[in-house]
Amino acid sequence: MPYLETSAEWYEQSSLLLKARPTTTHVTSKYTVLKPNARKIKKHQKYLEKRAARPADPSRPQPSEPTLDNVEEPKATFVLKTYDPDSGTCLQYQTTKAAEVGRLIGSLGRLGRHMAALPEAMEDLSVPADGMGVSTPKVEEDVKVGGAPAEQKAGGGGKKKKKGKK
Repeated sequence: MPYLETSAEWYEQSSLLLKARPTTTHVTSKYTVLKPNARKIKKHQKYLEKRAARPADPSRPQPSEPTLDNVEEPKATFVLKTYDPDSGTCLQYQTTKAAEVGRLIGSLGRLGRHMAALPEAMEDLSVPADGMGVSTPKVEEDVKVGGAPAEQKAGGGGKKKKKGKK
């Protein structure tokens, strides 16, 4: 079971497999958090001791005190697998990037539409069907009594006037 290189490649291949066999194909996800073992922690401690014993190189900037926090943090992996038992096809993708996990979870909903025999959803539902984007209102300039536009201060600071009740 080889892993695919990119999440886009996994999504494309999985959608094709789900379109071909929507009733038998399964999509599974697995999230695993692994703590480093004692051997890796000791190895990193030895590395930090060697690094501290080395003479300082004046050409390099001095880093802050090294800590073991980054070693003792658990490493998390997210694995997505699309499997069709009839054809024996198995597509896998694995990532350790936290930002990518949320995006992949969102794509699972779009893949599920093929399995439920629903039509494909539009990519961006916030855009109206006529193709026009959401417009923001234009800010009108303050007008003095004489009809000329009000001067704006360059500083940007200052108090706002309170508006009276009408």
